[in-house]
Amino acid sequence: MDLRRLGHVLALADTLHFARAAERVHLSQPAFSRSIQAIESDLGIRLFERDAGDVRPTPAGEFVIERARKLLFDARCLQRDVDLYRDSELGDTAFGVGPFPAATLMPRVLSELRRLYPKVALRVEESNWHQLLERLRTEDIEFFVAEVRDLPEDAALDVRPLGTQRGCFCVRAGHPLAARQCTLQDAWRYGVAATKVPNVVKAGLARAIGLPAGQEAIPALECDDFAILRAVALSTDTVLAATQAAVQADLDAGALVPLRVRGLPALFSEMGVVSLRNRTPSPMASNAIACITRVAGEVNR
Repeated sequence: MDLRRLGHVLALADTLHFARAAERVHLSQPAFSRSIQAIESDLGIRLFERDAGDVRPTPAGEFVIERARKLLFDARCLQRDVDLYRDSELGDTAFGVGPFPAATLMPRVLSELRRLYPKVALRVEESNWHQLLERLRTEDIEFFVAEVRDLPEDAALDVRPLGTQRGCFCVRAGHPLAARQCTLQDAWRYGVAATKVPNVVKAGLARAIGLPAGQEAIPALECDDFAILRAVALSTDTVLAATQAAVQADLDAGALVPLRVRGLPALFSEMGVVSLRNRTPSPMASNAIACITRVAGEVNR
């Protein structure tokens, strides 16, 4: 079976448009159409319906597309493993990090990796778990480190726990709520700044605030860049939701003060390393994961 033509089938399945699919695989549209016709002829089944410009997989096409994705993924993994075995090199790597691991783990991790492997190129992308998962599925990154409680149940994913970081609400020194105990409703009135909040945490906050059933607790400011959230909290009366590890230096310096909130549900970030199952990591990715795991254990303690 021609793997190149199977790749053309997947391009058409993803775009549902002959011209866009042809552009994706760097073929002219007539050549691309001939490739699809050829594989349909070889298989003896019609893979796509073509009605007045509307392209959609047939039931037989859906059957082939699902198996073609796995076959091409395995082929890429085999080629990667052969290259790694042949070259016996560490290789460059790219991975993703969520906002809190970026703030609490990456300064130490990246400093250590640069000291140990100065000739290796690292590419690190910071975002929330949802966007990082898309990057992982398209194999643009080898793994990512992020909050994992909202990840979908997916047999294609391998999730290695990194433990938890305790969370807190904090405000700038001199904030009206800083010197007294308050309720969650009091804090919420000032506006809460947070990264993407896990669903279970949203539900707990909604109950604690006393919102009607089904109504979500929506932060006043949601941002994947923790440095921005921190800057806003230090310069306004906005309440910052964070892990304690992320704000420890500001707490120690007195720039931020932890809020004493009555009835606040337990807040924590549950982190993990997420990768594609059955995909052999590069040697450098394995070294990076080992370093991240060790640093996370030290920070969490």
